[in-house]
Amino acid sequence: MKIDIIESKTVVIPVENIDTDQIIPARYLKTTSMEGLGDGLFYDWRYNPDGSPKADFPLNQPAAKEAHILVVGDNFGCGSSREHAPWALTQFGIRAVISTSFADIFRGNSLKNGLLPVIVPADVHAELLKWPGIVLKIDLASQKVFLPGGRSVEFPIDAFSKNCLLNGVDELGYMLNQEAAIAAYEAKRQDSVNTLA
Repeated sequence: MKIDIIESKTVVIPVENIDTDQIIPARYLKTTSMEGLGDGLFYDWRYNPDGSPKADFPLNQPAAKEAHILVVGDNFGCGSSREHAPWALTQFGIRAVISTSFADIFRGNSLKNGLLPVIVPADVHAELLKWPGIVLKIDLASQKVFLPGGRSVEFPIDAFSKNCLLNGVDELGYMLNQEAAIAAYEAKRQDSVNTLA
C-alpha cells in the first residue's frame, strides 16, 4: 500500500507501553491472513465480556471511523513480536501511528507492512495527546507532520523503508523491481567468465 500524504483526524489512546497482545490478542494469531484482523484490534479494551462495545473507548467513537492517524503513549508495540499487530491496525484503517518511541520489532514490522510509525518530540507529543480529533497532515516525502496553524515537525525514517512505502512495495517487491539491473549485471558477469575461459 503506497503512502505519500496522510491527512486525517486523530484518535488518541494516551497509554504508555501498549504491548502487542493488547493491540491484537494472541487468540487472533492462528490466521496467516490479514482479513478480519481489524475486528480484533484492541479487542479486550474495545469490548465488554459479553461482546458489546465499550462506548467510552476511543476507537468505538463515531469519529474514529474516519480517522487514519492514531496517537499513542511512549513505547508503543512492546512485548512479543507479531506482524499481526500492524496488520490489525491497517485493517482497521489506521495508516500512521504517532508516539515518542516504538518497540524496535514492532517498528520494523510496521514499515514492512504499510503502517507508518512516526516519532515526534516529547513537547509535540504532549500537545497531540491533548487534542483528539484534530486534523494532521503527514507528508512522507518531506518527512514532516503538519500541525494546525501551519507549524510542522520532522520525523525520522530510513531511506530504504521510505522508498518502499512511497512506492507501495515490500522488500520482495523492491528486489523484483530491480530485475532488469540484476539481469544486466548477471549478463556482464557471464561475459567476464566467458572471456577468462
